[in-house]
Amino acid sequence: MSLLQRFCRTVLYKRMHWRAEISVEFPEKYILCLAPHTSNWDFIMGLLYSRAENLKINFLMKKEWFFWPLGAFFRSIGGIPVYRGKHTSMTDALAETARNTPKFRLCVTPEGTRSLNPDWKKGFYFIALKANIPILLYGLDFERKLIECKHVLVPTGDVEADMKLIKTYYKDFKGKKPEHFTVGDI
Repeated sequence: MSLLQRFCRTVLYKRMHWRAEISVEFPEKYILCLAPHTSNWDFIMGLLYSRAENLKINFLMKKEWFFWPLGAFFRSIGGIPVYRGKHTSMTDALAETARNTPKFRLCVTPEGTRSLNPDWKKGFYFIALKANIPILLYGLDFERKLIECKHVLVPTGDVEADMKLIKTYYKDFKGKKPEHFTVGDI
């Protein structure tokens, strides 16, 4: 175990008193869907958890965070900038990367914002569908100090039904700012 891993485990589990309940296997390729996303603390918790568990995973983040010197830092830890204003086919490009590489691990927050948003983004779903890879549903619950993953979803192509399953899974998780989280109508 590396010094960084030991440090992150100590901070997350012993000092902050969080726990992880993960009952799914990690395949070589997957989308990690992380919700709720209500605060910048979610990023810190995700970073601590991934380093504590020695998970090497990329993540999407709005391009505005990739200014000097933070841009180099975020890229070095797996950050991929998202250019929201441009109409690029990022889902197609990421799905192609997932199909053509032996390992693909990407963390996405489905709300796409830290603000209240009942209309979740579906890009993560379409990446998984096009690449034929599973979606690991990770919940971050600040009230229970719990990081949980007990469900894997393989996209069926029925977007509405699958998104209903995904939102139902997350409905009871409490974010850092619970008033900023909703699963909308399910």
